[in-house]
Amino acid sequence: MAAEVGRILVVASVAQIARPFAGDRQELTSHRDHRQIHRLVALLAAGLLVAACSGASRSTVSPPVAPDGTATTMATTVPPVPKVPATAPPRSAPTTSTAADRLAAQLTTAETAIRDPSTPTGKLPALGRSQQRAYRALVRQPRLVPKVLAQLPPRLRPVIQANLVAGSELRKLNRPARRLPRWRIVAPAPAGQLLAAYRAAQAKLAVPWEYLAAIHLVETRTGRIRGTSSAGAQGPMQFLPSTWKRYGRGGDIQATGDAILAAARLLAANGAPTDMARALYAYNPSRRYVRAVSAYASQLRANPRAFLGYYHWQVFYGDTLLPEGYPARPPTPAPG
Repeated sequence: MAAEVGRILVVASVAQIARPFAGDRQELTSHRDHRQIHRLVALLAAGLLVAACSGASRSTVSPPVAPDGTATTMATTVPPVPKVPATAPPRSAPTTSTAADRLAAQLTTAETAIRDPSTPTGKLPALGRSQQRAYRALVRQPRLVPKVLAQLPPRLRPVIQANLVAGSELRKLNRPARRLPRWRIVAPAPAGQLLAAYRAAQAKLAVPWEYLAAIHLVETRTGRIRGTSSAGAQGPMQFLPSTWKRYGRGGDIQATGDAILAAARLLAANGAPTDMARALYAYNPSRRYVRAVSAYASQLRANPRAFLGYYHWQVFYGDTLLPEGYPARPPTPAPG
């Protein structure tokens, strides 16, 4: 600011010094020219004053601050942005699951849980039905059986083989008609009540309860089927009226307890418990029937909890499911 003021004073002095020379040349310079000179000197002085003030204004602004050391450090410590590859890395191929894999897993889960005393009762219906669907699938596709057995724990292989023998024999034995039967499908008596009836008959007639339970399973799915067979058999244990007269002892052919006792009398009269194969053949003269019932009975004898799976098996007529409530509830294609 002081320097600029100094320059203004110098200019002013020059103007004053120049005036005498201007007076000496007054004759040559007109009065108009004299005023123009003064105007130019004033404009020059004003321009210098503005320039000085402008410089003074700029001097009051803080100079640009040098980059802070902290900011510099932060900038250098920020990790660089990773480079995105032009193409995504190849994903590992998903594991394939075959029908045999799924059935092996399904049977392992169901059979293990059914035999486990800690399994909640509420889970048994789903486990029993899952077990049944898996066996039905293997009976229809026997080529899968070796692949499934190879994946099972050794302790379960005899279980699966026995159930497959039974299912295969019954499928060959029973050829369903084209028309659905005139049955009613009802809920069975409670599992505990049925087990008590089987054991009561065993205690009275020495017929192993496991065979009585297996017959009940094969004949009417433990009492779900209510109706007359194509051969005329009736009741939960499927007696012909003529046979019932001999073994029913005045009981009700439709009553579960009476029918189980009548079945035990028939078996005892034909070789049970010594010769169960002969006794079963007297019940139904078919070797396939004998093998199927014997296979189921062997599983009940090995582990009584197997009954808790069988108890929840549903009624199928060929490949058609007849649900509880049929015929009010419509039949459906067999699942799984």
